[in-house]
Amino acid sequence: MISILCPWLVFISIYVARRDVYDLHHAALGVLFAVLITAVFTDVIKTAVGRPRPDFFWRCFPDGKQLYDQVIGDVICHGDKNFLKDGRKSFPSGHTSWSFAGLGFLSLYLSGKIKAFNRQGHVAKLCIVILPLLLASLVGVSRVDDYRHHWEDVFVGGLIGFIMAVLCYLHFFPPPYHDQGCRPYAYFHMLEELQAANSNNAQNQQSTGDHRIGMSEQQHNRTSRNDLESGTV
Repeated sequence: MISILCPWLVFISIYVARRDVYDLHHAALGVLFAVLITAVFTDVIKTAVGRPRPDFFWRCFPDGKQLYDQVIGDVICHGDKNFLKDGRKSFPSGHTSWSFAGLGFLSLYLSGKIKAFNRQGHVAKLCIVILPLLLASLVGVSRVDDYRHHWEDVFVGGLIGFIMAVLCYLHFFPPPYHDQGCRPYAYFHMLEELQAANSNNAQNQQSTGDHRIGMSEQQHNRTSRNDLESGTV
């Protein structure tokens, strides 16, 4: 909800103000790619590592009574199987990685729109850029407070999410510090194609005009020659 809907609301608001369909399309697509790729990447690592969550003991023994095999001494977990399976998916934090993927993309998007890195030292712009990252950090902190993750899980999850956000953002937009960082690549490609088409039209019109002038001159010379031959001139 936070990592996708919040950025989309900002994208739609900017679209209403600027009416740039290229920007809306690529921004919405970019944040969706960032979150989905991060989700797949995070789930694969979760399944491969299988680190127990901090509350795994209570998942294993919901009533607080420890049970062990009397023969070999293994732990006998009598909690819900699906709950136990989820209890071994602590590393990395999925909520944190998704939050940093979506809100990290939003932070980069806003920094390009307001030109936060134009070397003019506007602290207010920097605060706007940091705000989405602060919200993503609070999501990560809540996972530790809820006893669902270790701090290492949250740190690595945030790192994964932000890296994916940077990669997906640079796939559609120039770097935020670039002079053209406020528009997607597709917008500038459209302008180049439009300029090329206008240039070709101008050249075609010029060549057509030159051709018509040449034809009229040939027709005039032919008429003059016929008049001379007939003795009318």
